[in-house]
Amino acid sequence: MIYEIPQYGLRAYSLFFSKHGVREHFRQSELDWIVSPSMKKKIFSLLLRNGWIKKEPKNSYTCINPASIINGLTEFKVPELIKGAKREYSFAGLSAVEIWSDYSYVQRGIEKSPYFIKILKKDIAYWKQFFNRRNIPNYINSGSTIGEYVILIPSGKITSVSKGNYSVEPLKEVLKFAKSNEMFEYAYNYMRKKYAAA
Repeated sequence: MIYEIPQYGLRAYSLFFSKHGVREHFRQSELDWIVSPSMKKKIFSLLLRNGWIKKEPKNSYTCINPASIINGLTEFKVPELIKGAKREYSFAGLSAVEIWSDYSYVQRGIEKSPYFIKILKKDIAYWKQFFNRRNIPNYINSGSTIGEYVILIPSGKITSVSKGNYSVEPLKEVLKFAKSNEMFEYAYNYMRKKYAAA
């Protein structure tokens, strides 16, 4: 997966790409006279970890194509990342409607892709760190940005079921939520018919 990087990493990538393109190999020593050894190590670690360069044989590297990077920055990462979470969660609200309606209702595009995730209040620090470490913008209860982001909804208790390899609010709650807004009418009717719920 490709993630956003800080400006110092972007500058290093720009230097490597402008000198070598995507085919020519380069070594860490190219930064010897520019930055300190510890900063050089930090730059290469950042670029590798975030998918901007790849390691080649004989301790050399190549740049990833900028078009692939731009496309990678708009990929939906949260659904795969959350599978590795170690704390309790539940997709809620619009995200739960998406999952229960088999994505007959979709709230996302590359321009704006929110995920609503209910978490335990005691786990706020864990979840903030979980998403921050992966450069996924996240907010408590409300917020917005370009692209993919997470709205964390702290709660004292989580009630969830498993649906499609995710922890999701129970169908009864999701139907109630969908019924409350005519914008979700199609998804609501789809879920009622599929699950024969009243």
